[in-house]
Amino acid sequence: MSRLNPRQQEAVTYISGPLLVLAGAGSGKTSVITRKIAYLIQQCGLKAQYIYAVTFTNKAAREMKERVGSLLRGAEARGLTVSTFHNLGLNIIRREHAHLGYKPGFSIFDEGDVRALVTEIMHKEYAGDDGVDQVLQQIGRWKNDLVLPDAALDRAQNPQEQTAAVVYQHYQRTLKAYNAVDFDDLILQPVWLFQNRPEVLERWQNRVRYLLVDEYQDTNASQYLLVRLLVQGRAQFTVVGDDDQSIYAWRGARPENLVQLKEDFPGLKVVMLEQNYRSTSRILRCANQLIANNPHVFEKELWSEMGHGEEIRVVRCRNEDAECERIAMEILTEHLRTDRPYSDFAVLYRGNHQARLLELKLQHHQIPYRLSGGTSFFARQEVKDLMSYFRLLVNPADDNAFLRVINVPRREIGSATLEKLGNYASERQLSLYAACDEMGLAALLDSRFTERLARFKAYMERLRRQCAEGDPIAALRAMVVDIDYEPWIRQNSSSERAAAFRMGNVWYLIDALKTLLEKDDGTDMTIEQAIARLVLRDMLERQQEEQEGAEGVQMMTLHASKGLEFPHVYIMGMEEEILPHRSSIEADSIEEERRLAYVGITRARQKLVFTFAARRKQYGEVMACTPSRFLAELPAEDLLWEGREDTPAEVRAVRGNEALASIRALLKRPSGQ
Repeated sequence: MSRLNPRQQEAVTYISGPLLVLAGAGSGKTSVITRKIAYLIQQCGLKAQYIYAVTFTNKAAREMKERVGSLLRGAEARGLTVSTFHNLGLNIIRREHAHLGYKPGFSIFDEGDVRALVTEIMHKEYAGDDGVDQVLQQIGRWKNDLVLPDAALDRAQNPQEQTAAVVYQHYQRTLKAYNAVDFDDLILQPVWLFQNRPEVLERWQNRVRYLLVDEYQDTNASQYLLVRLLVQGRAQFTVVGDDDQSIYAWRGARPENLVQLKEDFPGLKVVMLEQNYRSTSRILRCANQLIANNPHVFEKELWSEMGHGEEIRVVRCRNEDAECERIAMEILTEHLRTDRPYSDFAVLYRGNHQARLLELKLQHHQIPYRLSGGTSFFARQEVKDLMSYFRLLVNPADDNAFLRVINVPRREIGSATLEKLGNYASERQLSLYAACDEMGLAALLDSRFTERLARFKAYMERLRRQCAEGDPIAALRAMVVDIDYEPWIRQNSSSERAAAFRMGNVWYLIDALKTLLEKDDGTDMTIEQAIARLVLRDMLERQQEEQEGAEGVQMMTLHASKGLEFPHVYIMGMEEEILPHRSSIEADSIEEERRLAYVGITRARQKLVFTFAARRKQYGEVMACTPSRFLAELPAEDLLWEGREDTPAEVRAVRGNEALASIRALLKRPSGQ
């Protein structure tokens, strides 16, 4: 415990009641959570199986589990649960599926599956999918606020909400028939179950003897209720959060849950972590002064022993092209001058569209970079389609894989047919695939549809035999041709070039399977084992995608930067209507935008630079830009402005020539110096 400061130690050792730890940026909150888990096990004698820690991302959960593992001896950690909120919900549904009316092995619909189903329902109900995004957002809001379909219809206040409520009813009914849940159900269903089945809730309360919640300010209404239900009565919990870093209101996060906690648990103790272990005092003074403009229930002020630090630069550029060129050249110069790795630099921005021009500049100067939020190979539509065919081949009971491929390419088997198939399969405790050629289906479906379902199953059975008895790779290549997948891809791609690229991914995936089968390591791998290995590789690649720190300048949105830190940070586009965003200005919701700027500032360890453009091209017109109001809220004595119009022209010219001369000198420098 020696490495903890007094406030951290107080947070770790307080176990006599509910605790809220208000942890400022860079104040060592993960250390507090992991040390507290170790303290509960080693000093308080609580078995690990009764301790549950929840956070928001798989990456954060993995990191937390690894750090706890390093503090405990092997057997001490056995049974400990460290997971995301959604994984906790998933485990509850898995154990209690019968109470919720699901068969074991239910499917989870991802964003693409949900969009496809809602689009199809809207085509059927409203002969078009106009407004599908609004309907999806509204259904998500209702689920996060624990509003079920019937209640949504009662609450609908205008034609748009009535449409969304009707689609919501149809959508939820279809999901149930498919034996499937979506991402929001992973919280909604356990909460509904706990509210309606007290004996199930009591069983889980006995299982969760101590609960720790990270990033508590990001909880929405349903997540808060799940926490409250699990801890009520015993009130043995620690939640860690920072109201100043609540930047997810658009997906339902409620920073007011911090206040709600005090009302629901009057004995709540609050511990403030204000010592920052990341940034210089100057960076923290900027952050503190900026965020002081927001109203606060809990007042805190970050401080650090990392030294005063360099002035914070604010660079005005002629236009967006000059802004991106300036950032690229500064990074290149600093890298050549100091040998700093490119991964020490991060460029943060409000929206992904700002990254395009900067990417071109970095490419032009041959500066390696890593763009956060890119699409991984296994997340591509065509790869997911083929992987689902593979999964169904090796596990016919995989309902999610069945639903993904039954209409890819189109076989004219709509959601109404699949809903009836799903209800029939649920009644008989069969998988959707197994139910496809059942005689009893004829009583529910027209012969056209029963024939199509039976034909699909017969084809897949034939393919399974070919894979088992002959050359599986040849059989899979033939399958791609047999199902007319290439014409389907062409029809659903923006251009011939895009279609060719996507088909290249399909053949690459099959080649990857072939490589696995031919691996010369003395083992005879079956096609089933090879596909299982590929599915695992998919999961591992997604995890790898989340790992930051690869060589190259890190480029990401301000939202994506939360939880990370970098020696040098550039925040670009510090202009009105970009940061703060135009929509927040119109809605008069500037506070969250200010928190977003605060998150960006507190990512920087040593150097921080703001850039903005004097003019920017928008909608084909060149418009004058106004510097962000947030720049005026920073302490003037800590800022060094460059490129302002009031700087004499000759001074600007001298500075520009000096910068060019220093770059030329660096480029001429002999290697090894």
